[in-house]
Amino acid sequence: MAAAALAAGLFSGAQSLADGVDELPPEVQAELYDPEMMDPQQPVGPSSYRDWIAKNPPPWTIGYASSYAGNTWRANVMDRLQNTIIPKWKELGLIDEVIITQSNLSDATQIQQMRQLLDQGVDALIVCCSNPTALNQTVRLAHARGVPVFSATGYLTAPEALNSSANFVVGGYMMGKWMAQEIGGAGNVLIVEGIPGASASDSQNVGILQALEEYPDIEVVGTLAGMWTDQIAQSEIQRWLATNPGQLDGIIIQSASELGAIRAMKQSGREMVPITIGGELGALCYWRKNPDFVSAAIQAWPPGDDFEMNWNIMMRTLMGQGPMVQSILTKPQMLTFEDLTKVLDEDCDEDSADWYNVGIEAWAGKEFLDQFFLEPADPEEYDAASHG
Repeated sequence: MAAAALAAGLFSGAQSLADGVDELPPEVQAELYDPEMMDPQQPVGPSSYRDWIAKNPPPWTIGYASSYAGNTWRANVMDRLQNTIIPKWKELGLIDEVIITQSNLSDATQIQQMRQLLDQGVDALIVCCSNPTALNQTVRLAHARGVPVFSATGYLTAPEALNSSANFVVGGYMMGKWMAQEIGGAGNVLIVEGIPGASASDSQNVGILQALEEYPDIEVVGTLAGMWTDQIAQSEIQRWLATNPGQLDGIIIQSASELGAIRAMKQSGREMVPITIGGELGALCYWRKNPDFVSAAIQAWPPGDDFEMNWNIMMRTLMGQGPMVQSILTKPQMLTFEDLTKVLDEDCDEDSADWYNVGIEAWAGKEFLDQFFLEPADPEEYDAASHG
């Protein structure tokens, strides 16, 4: 029965891909929507907003129902939103205000806040890194009221949601493959997930395990939840190290927790092992000062860039450009040490809570996003008077 269910799931996923992705350029389909490198729950059918335009003309009021504020990634998102995105789009005359709420990982609170934002008359809703199913009923309510919901950095399974992120299975696979090669294809590896149950965390973990399956001499000796938060990851890893004195050859950890892993290893007195690192500047600074630490960093979700990608998708959708597919995906990027030397000097701060962003044009620029819309145009050139 399990085999039959798996086969049915694979068939269903393949059917969804055929329905929702076949209009995209073949190279995009091959690189980002390969069914064998997709989270089977990732929605990839036709977008509900292909023939949709905002019921009100700009300037628009946007609601951002954030699920968490307790890590460096979220802080960098807020910095980009408040200091770059909002001033830019206000100056363009296309937004009025952005109303921000924060639910501290409570689905019930986030749902309540989304409903309050709807009652306040927002024209669109953004959520971030949320449970893939818990918000679905509220997404449908928003859609019925003519308010689209955009899920940044992770997906919601409701057909009425429009999702954007990197392909996190690809990102996780890159992390697992890199680690396997870094330790010579054999050894003991500790896996530190993000927030289990959040689609971005679960998808990355799928990719990590898929890569490690190719290396029978690598053993996963433990799995922890770092909650995408350095302090929590550090505490969990320290506890694990204290009770597991055996050989450890590497730590695969989801950003934003890698600085916590480095600190835990330092305080344990053990010899440093390879650790997957993303965009936290403190962790990148440790690498800058210790060039032999690792061979590369994997940028799975530069926070400011990833959120701005979702914002730009939202603006295009409000303008009636017609997104083709439910999930608009981009590809994680690798950073070499040579790249790093162009970003950080040796006098950098190992305790920095800031992030390295590759830049919105490098992550998901205008030409890249054009490929996902039926009527693509530069959203910054939109004539508000033409709306309707």
